[in-house]
Amino acid sequence: MTKDYLFEIGTEEMPAHVVTRSVNQLADKTTKFLNENGLKFKNIKTFSTPRRLTILVEELAEKQDDIDEIKKGPAKKIALDQDNNWTKAAQGFARGQGMSVDDIYFEELKGVEYAYVHVKKTGKKASEILLNMNKVVKAMTFPTKMRWAVNDFEFIRPIHWIVSLFGNEVIPVKLLDITAGRKTEGHRFLGDSVVLANTGDYEDALKDQFVIVDATKRKEMIVTQMSELVKENNWKIKPDSSLLEEVTNLVEYPTVFAGTFDEKYLQMPAEVLITSMKDNQRYFEVYDQDEHLVNHFISVRNGNQDFLENVISGNEKVLVARLDDAQFFYDEDRKYPLSHFIQKLDNVSFHDKIGSMSEKIKRVRIIGNFLAEKWQLDEQTIADFNRASELYKFDLVTQMVGEFAELQGVMGMHYASLAGERQTVAVAIKEHYMPTTAEGELPQTIVGSLLSIADKLDTIITFFAAGMIPNSSNDPYALRRYAYGIVRILLNQSWSLPFNKVLPEIVTELDGQTSAKLPKTELQDDEIASFIRDRINQYLQRNQFKYDIIDAVLASNQQDPIQILSAANVLQLHHDDEQFKPVVESLIRINNILKKAEFKGQNIINPDLFENESENKLFIEVNNLSKLTNLTALYEGFVEIQPIINLYFETNMIMAKDETVKNNRLAQLKLISELATGLGDLSKLVIK
Repeated sequence: MTKDYLFEIGTEEMPAHVVTRSVNQLADKTTKFLNENGLKFKNIKTFSTPRRLTILVEELAEKQDDIDEIKKGPAKKIALDQDNNWTKAAQGFARGQGMSVDDIYFEELKGVEYAYVHVKKTGKKASEILLNMNKVVKAMTFPTKMRWAVNDFEFIRPIHWIVSLFGNEVIPVKLLDITAGRKTEGHRFLGDSVVLANTGDYEDALKDQFVIVDATKRKEMIVTQMSELVKENNWKIKPDSSLLEEVTNLVEYPTVFAGTFDEKYLQMPAEVLITSMKDNQRYFEVYDQDEHLVNHFISVRNGNQDFLENVISGNEKVLVARLDDAQFFYDEDRKYPLSHFIQKLDNVSFHDKIGSMSEKIKRVRIIGNFLAEKWQLDEQTIADFNRASELYKFDLVTQMVGEFAELQGVMGMHYASLAGERQTVAVAIKEHYMPTTAEGELPQTIVGSLLSIADKLDTIITFFAAGMIPNSSNDPYALRRYAYGIVRILLNQSWSLPFNKVLPEIVTELDGQTSAKLPKTELQDDEIASFIRDRINQYLQRNQFKYDIIDAVLASNQQDPIQILSAANVLQLHHDDEQFKPVVESLIRINNILKKAEFKGQNIINPDLFENESENKLFIEVNNLSKLTNLTALYEGFVEIQPIINLYFETNMIMAKDETVKNNRLAQLKLISELATGLGDLSKLVIK
């Protein structure tokens, strides 16, 4: 027999961003708890609001299965010592089955006697096991925790009630001074307490008390009401799943409404208004049919339609106060030329172990110009970069960014544009922060991409030199995200940058130009290069490359992301081809011969030492391959010469007695091996 089990933790209001993950965690830990205790169930359904985390275990067995099994243990000669005493092996076997050595008996199996026990247990009742649900609650983890009263126990917020119902039976789970029962709480202002007769009453009973416990249904209510409001007013809104999720977890009974603000504020950049509405007040911004921002907003009330006019008026007043502040800062900032803010950066610290923001700007310009020359960028692009690198941090000292830190870069773009700067320069100021998350939007302009790479490279180099290196569990300055951003931008722009060669050159360019510490040894340079190169692994994994291909391309000495990705693409494309296995096997065979021979000679091949046509033919084909720069063409070339390589091995004794002939043949193989390393360490590939 089965029954549904309802378990609800009632709390003070939780932060919206932890609600969903917390109820999912409760479900996961309950699943583990039930499985470990041998209680079968069909499914676990979750419910959540800002004040409760709830699970409904559907069709939970009323008891564990009974056990009636014969368990086989160690052989008799292991179970008993020479004096016929029970060994530790026998004792451990019995104990592991919940039995004692007195329960052991021996039976012969294929001529050998083994220890056995007959395990016969009646399964525990679910009502008895569920009393331990308090352990599930205590095992939950949160980014921040609270204590209350005189308790040592910590939770995301103080717990006020617990519901624990198995069908219509109360399971009196105890946690601190709270004993679980059948009483839950309705809406804080609109509802009353509810005494549940059984688990099936839960949703409807709380709906009557203005609580929609199913987060999906709450979200659907919000979307439906917003759609009706938008249609009624001929507006548009842009989808924002994260804001919708947050608002859903801020309310128990959603009522959507629209508010208005003065059109004069629309003269400010749209990002200022959106930040004030979305980031600060959790409002949805509204657009007209041409997707221009309009002087309205949409919000969600935690309640019904009663006194909604007062709610709208209050929200409008709060927003207008913020917009007034923003307007003041915007007007004040525009009174000064950009040079006014640039001068202030001398007194702004980038980091106390590294130096000022002005010094960083100088380093970034040096790095950017070095890279621009390497990538042969045109003069106008370089001129735009130099201007952008001079300006790109000035908005940090504006009043607007001082109040709305989320707008750094964005305000720099707008202020630079208002000051008459070229559009490419203005946009680069915003784009240098990109990507702001691991998979965030990349800079779209060349100048913005160059500025972003130069800025991130400078940060990584100077932080490593100052000894602030991320470890496996701690990366407070997001250097891994910066390195991953560099890799993604390089690949997006198809810019070649072999880190092991370029980083020492950059350090040389910076030497004597900055007071900041710089890497002093080749080992430090290699450490930084490896740190950035490791992010290529992350990129390949996120883009679904096969694990053996990732291992192969990263095991090579190649440091250039473009070449590494190109090799991965070639191997991934041809991995399942019919010719792939013989080609790879022939190249691996060459490497194995070279390793066994311990050949360290040069690729100096003397055709006069060839003894047959197969050597000459391979020599011609490999020389043709060595002229290829495209890895796809290189792989296709290996496919074409694979029969020639086989013929070469069939016709020639590589380890010839004549030392000169042997070395000539090994040199031939070494040239092939070095060409193949462009594709990676092929011995890492799993071939079938």
